[in-house]
Amino acid sequence: MIQAPKGTRDVYGEEMKIWRHIEEKIRGITDAFGFEEIRTPIFESTELFLRGVGDTTDIVQKEMYTFDDKGGRSLSLRPELTAGVARAYVERGMHSKPQPTRLWYIGPNFRYENPQAGRYRQHWQFGVEVFGAATPATEAEVISLGWELLSALKVRDVALHINSIGCPDCRKVYHANLKAFLEARMDSLCGLCRQRFDKNPLRILDCKTPACKEQLTDAPSVLDALDEECRAHFQSLQDLLALFKIPFTVNPKIVRGLDYYTRTVFEFIKENEPTVIGGGRYDGLISQVGGADTPGVGFGMGIERLVLLLQKQEAVPEAGPGPTIFIGHADAPGFAKAQELAYALRKAGIRAESDLLSRSVKAQMKYADKINARYTMILGETELAQNEVTVKNMQTGEQVKRPLDSLGAFL
Repeated sequence: MIQAPKGTRDVYGEEMKIWRHIEEKIRGITDAFGFEEIRTPIFESTELFLRGVGDTTDIVQKEMYTFDDKGGRSLSLRPELTAGVARAYVERGMHSKPQPTRLWYIGPNFRYENPQAGRYRQHWQFGVEVFGAATPATEAEVISLGWELLSALKVRDVALHINSIGCPDCRKVYHANLKAFLEARMDSLCGLCRQRFDKNPLRILDCKTPACKEQLTDAPSVLDALDEECRAHFQSLQDLLALFKIPFTVNPKIVRGLDYYTRTVFEFIKENEPTVIGGGRYDGLISQVGGADTPGVGFGMGIERLVLLLQKQEAVPEAGPGPTIFIGHADAPGFAKAQELAYALRKAGIRAESDLLSRSVKAQMKYADKINARYTMILGETELAQNEVTVKNMQTGEQVKRPLDSLGAFL
């Protein structure tokens, strides 16, 4: 039997109802915040991710699905969506429209990594991006959107952690401080962190290895390296979040894993669970992919991880209703009329279902009960001759007679 590739999965049935519930909430919240949907290609030029995501990241070094097409061009399945959205912003001339530009998306990403709970080689992500606004109010707006979405989904016990990693000048100062601190501890760091020491020491703070985390307990804080402008920006963000009554914790260890972040970074965290939402500011990304200097802020949220969290917290939506009516049949003329009537009701916007398997009346009623039909009816020669049918309310057991040609008005 042919099976799905490792790290991929099928979503259907009851789980799909949770996905649809999440997507409905996403569409409602993003609309309220004035964001427009964007859909970008699943594969892009490999160079886009080398520039945008950063060639020092694990994603680019180890996890991308990269191939040459028939024209010899290097392409990669997208490992994340922000770089592609940034490319679209530049290529489609969105910068020439009134700013800021608010965009949201949902779609699959691809990373060659060991599959784990809620994280697959093909995994789905929801995210938002705002281009063209450098103020801390932009971060506050994006964070508040995430907060409202989690609230609407009734996700419990999630804490917002924020940090500032400063501008490039601030980071030069902090890199020097951090390297001086780590030099005497190099032998205790994992191999990956020793590689990061020269290329991007800030990412050592993001290491999940227990031994490395222990060595970083007394590491200097990036907040101490902020210049006056970056410090004021971060304080303004905190003031706005307080104004919104969104609780938060300042956590200097939050750095995020991608190279394009500047100043604000943040995560919505649930204890003993993977990060629920992660994002921040990336003022240099648009210029890295070929545009003019343009500020940007955004976040991403893994859909599979969110589904697992909702299931654990039993915050999944109740099972949706079945068909409004199941139209059964007792004989061949009734079968044909049931098909015709079901189609007519569907065209009128009424959710109707009829039997396709020529089952017995008893089996049809059992099926109608299993699919949670609100009403049922059985058509036969008698009903057709009298142009009248008995409609049964499956919840109350009440039965009423109705003319066939006025059934739509009754339902």
